[in-house]
Amino acid sequence: MEGHLKARLGALFGEPFDILLYDLTSTYFEGLAEANPGAKRGYSRDHRPDCVQIVIGLVVSRSGLPLGYEVFHGNQAEPTTLEGMMAKMEALYGKASRIWVFDRGVASERNLEALRRSGGLYLVGTPRTLLRKVEAALLDQEWKTVREGIEVKQVPAPDASQDTFILCRSTDRRQKEAAIHDRFEKRMEERLTRIQAAVDSGRLRSRDVLQQRLGRAKLECSRVARAYSYQVEGDGDSLRFSWSKDQTKASFLRHTEGAYLLRTNLRGHSEQELWAMYMQLNDAEAAFRTLKQDLSIRPVYHQLETRVKAHVLVCFLAYAMYRTLDGLAKAKSLGITARKLLASLATIKSGDIILPLVDGRELRLRRVSRPDPLQAEILTRLGLKLPERVGTDSLSSAL
Repeated sequence: MEGHLKARLGALFGEPFDILLYDLTSTYFEGLAEANPGAKRGYSRDHRPDCVQIVIGLVVSRSGLPLGYEVFHGNQAEPTTLEGMMAKMEALYGKASRIWVFDRGVASERNLEALRRSGGLYLVGTPRTLLRKVEAALLDQEWKTVREGIEVKQVPAPDASQDTFILCRSTDRRQKEAAIHDRFEKRMEERLTRIQAAVDSGRLRSRDVLQQRLGRAKLECSRVARAYSYQVEGDGDSLRFSWSKDQTKASFLRHTEGAYLLRTNLRGHSEQELWAMYMQLNDAEAAFRTLKQDLSIRPVYHQLETRVKAHVLVCFLAYAMYRTLDGLAKAKSLGITARKLLASLATIKSGDIILPLVDGRELRLRRVSRPDPLQAEILTRLGLKLPERVGTDSLSSAL
């Protein structure tokens, strides 16, 4: 089915399949799903850690057209999903020099090494920890503007590899992360001040309770916690607590706001081209938003594994049709998205006309409503023709 889908999408839109965008999401269950071995608790992208879930990996083309998917156990780590998905894509479409694009959650060193051994090409996001090794480049002013608010530059490999590393900085992202940083910094200092006041006043005398409160504060404010140091001495009446802010670490966190580092083994591409290619990963993320918001893949009400997989399959096919409609609308210059197009056509229905006959029988006619002028224009420009009837007329027997 996926092979047929790829062939049809290529025929309809002349879509090249040289770039494969891979991303993952999760969808949670309503109910315990005890009969489903894949329903596990894990990292919830839906912010529902209280529910069991499954993880779904999706591969789309550079324009967001779906090519394949896989369902994983709800507790499966992101890096362990890539090998199986690569094997599936090669089995479906053959082995070719395609470029894999995925984010830092999948970009483990093991996966990159596997790609290199097989001659694969990749463009990936890197863990934020690597930003510490390019701090000097963050402070340097030699940036190239690829579009308003986006700057990039090539930097030396921080891990002595042969890959190319591109440092990127976004103004909008920087403002957003700065606001988040301010909020967590204020919260962290308020928590530390309250803990210190409780110790100084004698209300908090247990070293274990202090460590618990301190651990909770560090967990809730993990974004800024490493910029603070703590001193705990004694216990009981002799308990003492103090804290301080490490300005060097705090300054580094500020430098990294809005910055991210890309890594690739591609050759012959400019920084601007590599950044634009990576940004196409947003199409995979948009696919998940459509699946969850418009196509109701979340939550899952089925409990049995076979029914859950059937639910995901139906949603995947619905998304393929959704993107096909979106592509046709663009090709016909309708100027509207698939979501608005479907809303415009939503009043077209099929209904049954029931005619009682004199002999007691009923004639049932299933007919399609006629489109209004706007709907008729949309259908004409799309090259679609509505049928007058659905199925065959039926005649019920007399009582």
